[in-house]
Amino acid sequence: MSGERLRPVDLARRHGLSTQAIRNYEQAGILPPAGRTSTGYRTYTSLHAQALRAFVALVPAHGHPTATSIMEAVNRGATEDALKLIDESHAQLLEDRRTLQAVESALRDLAPPEPPSAPEPGVTFVGPLARKLGIRPATLRKWERAGLVQPRRDPHTGYRVYSAADVRDARLARQLRRGGYLLEQIAPLLAQVRSAGGLAPLEAALREWHGRLSARGRSMLGGAAELDAYLRLRALTEAERQDGGAATAE
Repeated sequence: MSGERLRPVDLARRHGLSTQAIRNYEQAGILPPAGRTSTGYRTYTSLHAQALRAFVALVPAHGHPTATSIMEAVNRGATEDALKLIDESHAQLLEDRRTLQAVESALRDLAPPEPPSAPEPGVTFVGPLARKLGIRPATLRKWERAGLVQPRRDPHTGYRVYSAADVRDARLARQLRRGGYLLEQIAPLLAQVRSAGGLAPLEAALREWHGRLSARGRSMLGGAAELDAYLRLRALTEAERQDGGAATAE
């Protein structure tokens, strides 16, 4: 199996890639070094084909940069480094699931904003709120310009004053940003939440978020299977090489 000889175009066609992409992947360490013919042309084997299958499967699971780092680590013999990268990616997926749960929990507690004439308990200022959310005050001001939060101004000091509803909006904005949503996507959602005082405007976004996390989890399973197959084939190829070397020495 490891003795099969493949051209760059053979690998490229199987995955809808260009031959230049195959050469780039080899240069980046995604593929192990290619053999060469007597005339200098690259030749690949089933080992390279499985490496490419593993990489292609790892990309939707971990992203292109991390998938590249995983394959590069494996191909330089640092399998433990590769496994650590995978562990970190799984931990990030778990954190993203917890973030989604936090968003859903926050949304369940939504209530219509109090009318302006009513007392506003729990008012806070930009600095304390930024520290509470783990962001910079400049980020809150940017969110205000984008329409995500709408604090009022203290008539005497001119300072921004965040009501309980403003804090809620800022907290939801923070969670949605962590979920990968852009400011221009979040602003209309929060505007609808403020006007409707309910979950309906965000239900579709949350379903989409759930779907993305589930797809990533499934991709991790597929990527792990292809990577395991590659690791097994690498071990087999190395054993064959060592057996061949021993036979030659005899």
